[in-house]
Amino acid sequence: MIALTPTAVEEVKRLIAKEQKPNLALRLGVKGGGCSGFSYQMLVDEATPKTYDTTFEQDGVKIVVDAKSHLYLDGTTIDFKSGLVGGGFEFNNPLAKKSCGCGSSFSV
Repeated sequence: MIALTPTAVEEVKRLIAKEQKPNLALRLGVKGGGCSGFSYQMLVDEATPKTYDTTFEQDGVKIVVDAKSHLYLDGTTIDFKSGLVGGGFEFNNPLAKKSCGCGSSFSV
């Protein structure tokens, strides 16, 4: 299970509303790269799932995750912090053995 905090839900809803398109979702993923081995991916995308995607909804936000990424993100909580320094989405991933200083990459 992947969870969004209430502040993350608010920010995702704001980003989706800004696009002014129907049928948008939050797509989460993991790709190789970054200073710790894997990088988090997060984007507003069409809610239509592709083959092997998992789709679920939390507080009115549709979330789509591909099967491979879901293995690395299971149990993750995503928060949003506002601020000039260090603001943005934060991933709290219990599977990450090591994270980089900025929190955008991790290793397992």
